[in-house]
Amino acid sequence: MYREYLKGRIGSLIYITGTLIRGLSTQTFTEKDFGITPDQYVILYLLTENDEIMYQRQLAEVMFKDRANISRIIDIMHQKGLIEKVPDSNGRKIYKLIVTPKGKELKDKIFPTDINIRKMIRNNITEEELAVTFRTLEKMNMNIRDSVKLQI
Repeated sequence: MYREYLKGRIGSLIYITGTLIRGLSTQTFTEKDFGITPDQYVILYLLTENDEIMYQRQLAEVMFKDRANISRIIDIMHQKGLIEKVPDSNGRKIYKLIVTPKGKELKDKIFPTDINIRKMIRNNITEEELAVTFRTLEKMNMNIRDSVKLQI
């Protein structure tokens, strides 16, 4: 029944797929007792894989989360000792975010599981199909991005 409903409703299909991926990730992180959420892992990943020091605002833009949400996640990670918040030299309340050795170690521990989740999601999907999907979703993203007002 739900497949019939989804015909022609790309937004619903994207939403459900995203919800399933989030659910799979959260379930896996809980089962493996990583002690952080998938969103927290994404932040660790972005900060360790990015050569530039990142700021909270940059993370909010990349993850498409509002300031309050990203601030809460950052504070939790800071309390867990996974990241450091280094005050910016301009004296304002802007912090550079740096992964601690504990955070790097946890990211490295989780990374193989991340790869396995990605492989499961991409199972039976060719590189060509994946490329078309990415291009299509990027176009959809650009079509609506400027219409969404988030406080990033």
